[in-house]
Amino acid sequence: MERLKSENGADRLARDYDRCARITRRSASNFYYAFILLPAAQRRALYAVYAFCRFIDNIADDELPREPAVMLERWRRELDAVYAGVPKHPISRALADSAARFNIPRRLFDEVIAGVEMDLARRRYATFEELRLYCYRVASAVGLVCIDIFGYRNPRTEVYAENLGIAFQITNILRDVREDAARGRIYLPLEDLARFNVTEEQILNCVYTPEFRALMEFEAGRARSFYAAAEESLPPEDRGSLLTAEAMRLIYGDILRRIVAADYRVFDYRCSLSASRKLFLVGRAWASGHLGI
Repeated sequence: MERLKSENGADRLARDYDRCARITRRSASNFYYAFILLPAAQRRALYAVYAFCRFIDNIADDELPREPAVMLERWRRELDAVYAGVPKHPISRALADSAARFNIPRRLFDEVIAGVEMDLARRRYATFEELRLYCYRVASAVGLVCIDIFGYRNPRTEVYAENLGIAFQITNILRDVREDAARGRIYLPLEDLARFNVTEEQILNCVYTPEFRALMEFEAGRARSFYAAAEESLPPEDRGSLLTAEAMRLIYGDILRRIVAADYRVFDYRCSLSASRKLFLVGRAWASGHLGI
């Protein structure tokens, strides 16, 4: 009987992980392609992390008439259950297994929830320092979770993950200016808008001007500085275990490059990469790590 219960539990957990994988796959996420470089156990753990973060993030982005603050509190209680070992939701069960297996600290998931709460409470960021905190919570904290799963030895790798997360989030912000404006949100710091004589109304109405282009060029330079800081802080002894993170760096860096090449015409279309391009960049990361090319 005990053996049967164990097998049933294992079957259920396998289904839970499969559900997380489907969520990741359906999102056409850049992460999904990079995850193929990982062994099965690490890949499954990242599917669970991604699915959890996707559910939390959707609470802030979804326009359905409901109470997102209440839903966030429910997810916070579910996180309590994850770390108490009694999760009920399928995603939470997979996350609990992964968190225990890879010793992921709860505080990182609390940061993610706090970042989504910032989305619920505000639609503007006065300064870059305010935006940087948001980027840390919704992106760098996830990166720190990821390196726990990848495995690392040098504490400096945490600096790599923090910088890379901020670079990714700034890239997302530049790519999604139009979509965010449609929701009444502007993530570009208001101090930067003032510096380049761009008004909130121009962004909300998707008005492309020379001043807006100059603003975007400035923000792209800021993103590049965080990509560079990440590269510089990656310790040699951890490069081999972080090929997936490096694949993500290449993918998001390519998105930024295309935004720049399109002269920041983000009001006209949403920059994205084809599946074949993502796979090419994943392969390049693998070749760089294994072949040194």
